[in-house]
Amino acid sequence: MLKNIFIIFFALFFTATPALSLEFDTSVDEEIKKKYNSSKLEYDVLPNLPKTSTPSSVPKTNPTYTEVKPQITTVDKKDAKQIPSGTKFQAKSNQTISDWSKEGGTVSFTTTSPVYKNGVTIPTGTKIYGTITDSHRPQAGGNGGLVVLRLNSIAYNGQNFAINAKITKANSKKIFFNNIKGKHQYWKGVAKQIDKGEAFFSKSRRTANKMADNPILIILSPIPTVVGYVGYAGYTVLSPLTGLTNKGGNISIPAGSSFEIKLLDKAYVY
Repeated sequence: MLKNIFIIFFALFFTATPALSLEFDTSVDEEIKKKYNSSKLEYDVLPNLPKTSTPSSVPKTNPTYTEVKPQITTVDKKDAKQIPSGTKFQAKSNQTISDWSKEGGTVSFTTTSPVYKNGVTIPTGTKIYGTITDSHRPQAGGNGGLVVLRLNSIAYNGQNFAINAKITKANSKKIFFNNIKGKHQYWKGVAKQIDKGEAFFSKSRRTANKMADNPILIILSPIPTVVGYVGYAGYTVLSPLTGLTNKGGNISIPAGSSFEIKLLDKAYVY
């Protein structure tokens, strides 16, 4: 009698453990077997398709493009017109900017409204060029993707003049320290691990309740609850470590997105 009780207990315990509980649905296989001869399914039912070789891995490609870096005109400040520092330009991107972008690449923006400063008119449609000074893909530890841009020239009167500017907004979102970053998701990974512990504990409690309703197994019903507590505690204790394996969010800003550009220093043009 005691042997039978332990056999029933261990069967219920393993059922409560998600890592040891597997269910297979063979209903789809049975339906296929009724309609088709599975040994001839590939050749008789499917059309004859040309054989193609499939590469073992898909190479990663850079989905963005960059422009040719324009030649900058040398300026004699005594004869040039001055655009004061702090001047802001509203512009749109001319290409996708993402964490796939390569460091050193050139990107450009087109202004969407005119700017009037110190007798200088920068018309709508003016191109502003920049360089990608840093970029990386999402990383472990919840660190998101990164793109850092430095705006270094502006087209004016058929020439390109040096500027020192940064991105302050991208799609109406403020950009701090000129770093366009993906979401940091370390704490999201921690919360996800704790949720797994809660799910494990809930399943253990359901098993305990079922055992409590059985007059034979009622004496063993506290055990799944204890196992659930231990499992929940384990998931919680390990959550800071498992959170480190979670990657952050991607950065991908499509062409035509709105940007705000701000001059950090005075600019000089003819």
